[in-house]
Amino acid sequence: MSAPVRVWLNRTYAENVFFIEQLRAAPRPVVVHATHGDPDSPVLAAADHGTPEPVDLPAADYVRYALDYCARHAVDVFVPQLHQLAIALARPEFEATGTALLCPPATAIAAFTSKADGYAAIAGAGLPTPPWWRVRTPGELWDAVERIEGAGHTACLKPTSGAGGAGFRVLTREPYGARRLAGWDHRVQVEQVAAALAGDGPNGPDGPDGPDGPDGPDGEPVDLLVMPYLDGPEVSVDCLADRDGDPLTVVGRTKQGRRRGFTTEECYLEPVRRLVRATGMAYLSNVQFRRFEDRPVVIDVNTRPAAGLHQLRLCGLNLPWDAVRLALGERPEGADGAGAGPDVRGIEYTLVPGIQPVRPRRAPGRVSLVRARA
Repeated sequence: MSAPVRVWLNRTYAENVFFIEQLRAAPRPVVVHATHGDPDSPVLAAADHGTPEPVDLPAADYVRYALDYCARHAVDVFVPQLHQLAIALARPEFEATGTALLCPPATAIAAFTSKADGYAAIAGAGLPTPPWWRVRTPGELWDAVERIEGAGHTACLKPTSGAGGAGFRVLTREPYGARRLAGWDHRVQVEQVAAALAGDGPNGPDGPDGPDGPDGPDGEPVDLLVMPYLDGPEVSVDCLADRDGDPLTVVGRTKQGRRRGFTTEECYLEPVRRLVRATGMAYLSNVQFRRFEDRPVVIDVNTRPAAGLHQLRLCGLNLPWDAVRLALGERPEGADGAGAGPDVRGIEYTLVPGIQPVRPRRAPGRVSLVRARA
């Protein structure tokens, strides 16, 4: 039996328990390391070696921690999520320890660290996006909202950085009333956002965090994107590319309410191939589409494996293992970009939450974490 491949996932989202399950389904033995700042993250229990990692480390210090971890545990392939850009910049140092990084090059990651920069990169590759405005002041906000509403659309906003829909809001002129207390409501009044941008809150000139204007939770200036709200079906395209950014496997996942399925329509797949080639986005990435004025437009790009990547196992794909093989310098069978792709016809499904174990707590209380010194 061949020696096991040692794969490390650093601080990542809980759904990557399924990424780990797919690695275990590989035809070769895989030993999975996982580290996380939350001792109750299920990825720690899912891994062969789950370890709490230091919290609050600056990026440069975290890279040193990661290099030491790879050297001490003889990690073959490192799949970084936390501090992905800083780690990618140190790729030669990881390779010197014998560790391959399973992430795109730093240039591709940097292009999408800010959603505003990302939209510029998308446009540069010739892909369509919805109209969007970068907003930092009340005047910029009102200008964007009036343009969007004047074209017959509803406006929404999201931070220029972030993931998982954090900070997404639909902008409304409707006052907050009792009928909005029922159900989930992601709407916020335009006037409230304008007031916050003007500094009429705790971060404003008269607030405890003034006087430098409205700041975000980490003290950074508020930086938002405003665009039309697109509430139609979503297509999330997963791409596996080789180390040079040449796409090998590209499949779309369709989402409409609870019903899910797959698509190989070229109106979604071909733009992703162009974007991946243009940016050199190696290994695993994800591009999300919705429709604007009856045409697909790109709404987000992730330079990491999507949380729903495991769903592709329904059409016979194991992209996590294929990506590990590419990182090791091997070529997965059937992933050559020249074939017809998987047969996805008639596959429809829905998602149901499941139970995932967590590690036992050490008495008394929770697992203690190593905290970085100031």
